[in-house]
Amino acid sequence: MMPMAAFTPYDRARAPWDRALVTGGAGFLGSHLCTRLLDSGVEVDCLDDLSTGRPEKVAHLAGRPGFRFLERDISEPGCAEALTGPYDLVLHLAGPASSAAWPERPDELLDAGSLGTRTALGVAVRDRARFLLASSPPCLPEPGHGADPVGPHSAWAEAVRFAEALVTAHAGAHGSNAGIVRLFTGYGPGMRTDDGGMPAAFIEQALAGQPVLVAGDGGLTHPLCYVDDMVDGVLLVAAGRSVRPVDLGGDEQPTDLEIARHVIGLTGSDSPLAFVDTPGDRPVPPRPVTGFAREIFGWLPGVTWQEGLERTVAAFRDRPEPVPTVARERAGEW
Repeated sequence: MMPMAAFTPYDRARAPWDRALVTGGAGFLGSHLCTRLLDSGVEVDCLDDLSTGRPEKVAHLAGRPGFRFLERDISEPGCAEALTGPYDLVLHLAGPASSAAWPERPDELLDAGSLGTRTALGVAVRDRARFLLASSPPCLPEPGHGADPVGPHSAWAEAVRFAEALVTAHAGAHGSNAGIVRLFTGYGPGMRTDDGGMPAAFIEQALAGQPVLVAGDGGLTHPLCYVDDMVDGVLLVAAGRSVRPVDLGGDEQPTDLEIARHVIGLTGSDSPLAFVDTPGDRPVPPRPVTGFAREIFGWLPGVTWQEGLERTVAAFRDRPEPVPTVARERAGEW
């Protein structure tokens, strides 16, 4: 294990990069990363095909010096030529973060994990930039399917596995400065509310006065990690040279029932709890092993899940209506 002194710590005030590419930058985590990088003096090219991202996520960055938005698909031929750079950091977040996204578009899932990752990695190699793949927790066998590549969520699982394998192989064979972060249950202001994710669904239901739907007996736990802590972790790993995958997730693991009750309390809602059956066996989600992130990068989540939910509920309640619009210089770029 290398000593901490071998790595350059990420400094919020002044980042060790001049220009960064963030693919999937109009998504939840990507938009927060774009903002943090700009705030620390880094020029940012934000690339997103808006299949899951939304332009309003980065609308507040329009017009800021050093920011450029490109509406492009990283998997499409010729995309690399539009990414002129030069970059010294490439954060690759393009592609759905969970198996709940794009279930009807398995071919695009596989393209994102394969072609998209290869293109983003190629741009980083071209510019001798640090490359970091934002990945998902290790894929568990699906109930009744094992590791069968034709199971209901296998396109997503295989895309995740291939992307990680490609990055690891490239670093080993070519010495590329490439690494991987595995992200566990990030949440906070700006998170999606239309994919049933945790804890956004509970917050939306409570604010609307609807029953808060808790699966099973409410005992499933979640390693919640507030978005500011997750951004810190991603940038700390980016500032190092680790190839080994690094887990980022919360140490506290509240249950569905604890989260639902806390959300109802924070919103002041009269929403009742409603326990709903789930089809089949629910696999226990993998848990982050954050010792490596702590020992090597000095990363430690600082926001408790209760405090994080309080901030998130406040942001949901104060969302501007309508969503800010952006004046584009030309279609697909601003």
